[in-house]
Amino acid sequence: MEIVLSALSQGAIWTLMGIGVYITFRILNEADLTTEASFTLGAAIGAQLLVLGMNPLLSMAVAFLMGAAAGAVTALLITKLKINSLLAGIITLTGLYSINLAFMGSANLSLSGATTLKTQMGVFGLPRNVDTLILGVVMILIAVAALSYFFRTDMGQALIATGDNPFMAKSLGIPTGEMMLLGYMLGNGLIALSGYLVATDSGYADISMGIGSIVIGLAAIIIGEVVVRNVSLPVRLLAIFVGSVIYRLLLALVLQLKINTDNFKLLSAVILALCLSIPALQKFFAGKRAAGLPASAVPATPGARVAPVAGGASVAAGAAERAADTGVGEDGSEGAR
Repeated sequence: MEIVLSALSQGAIWTLMGIGVYITFRILNEADLTTEASFTLGAAIGAQLLVLGMNPLLSMAVAFLMGAAAGAVTALLITKLKINSLLAGIITLTGLYSINLAFMGSANLSLSGATTLKTQMGVFGLPRNVDTLILGVVMILIAVAALSYFFRTDMGQALIATGDNPFMAKSLGIPTGEMMLLGYMLGNGLIALSGYLVATDSGYADISMGIGSIVIGLAAIIIGEVVVRNVSLPVRLLAIFVGSVIYRLLLALVLQLKINTDNFKLLSAVILALCLSIPALQKFFAGKRAAGLPASAVPATPGARVAPVAGGASVAAGAAERAADTGVGEDGSEGAR
């Protein structure tokens, strides 16, 4: 029970990281390497402000804004200086290392004695991990509600269109550069917020705490998409929480096997690779099963059925129907409608 509760609480505060990665990875179709530095940035500046005595909610807001600023730098490198997105992320990542060190003053900053949201919740006498779980779930619900509303607005739809097809979006008069900037700012702001929450939960900020964090975010997204499929955008965002908890449980299982902790990152990468390969493996085995059955016994694939139309022609109506209902493309690569 203690392991499950720990996985739920840690999965909750890491879900914001997954949602931030989702915006750049799924909606903008970009692999943003700024993620790892933004995560540390939120932890570093948040911890320093808390040590200086700033109000926890205000320091959390500052951490979000600083993360958004980091995302803006990467987006401007891409859109204004025409630097490859991967290289732009690496450039920002490298520069933020020194900035994070400057904020903390050392490689590690303890929050011992500082007032945080978690210490303020101590008056309720909640059991261990329950306070973290409540705090994380509240933040997830706020983020999902805000993003669900935003992506229904004209600006949100323009952001989605920019990620889908920037050339078509530009031809329709959408300022794709500004939309890229907005997407990177939103994503990295949420990632910095996750770093802030993780630092307050751990009781310290560390210069290396962001290393490998993008793997955790991607794993939460992929696992969530495999477990909860063909749903609307708000549910897909909530599914990241499910994926994050499952990922934590997998790591807990690995720890229970007494595996050397030096191999922890390697195991995390293996778990992510397995998660990423699940859709391909499902298609492979589905094809094998279909090949071994008579055609009449093969069930129609949801979203791929062929519907007759006037004049004897036919169209594959399922994919378009599903995309219209859920915004999920046939290959599962989209989910922002």
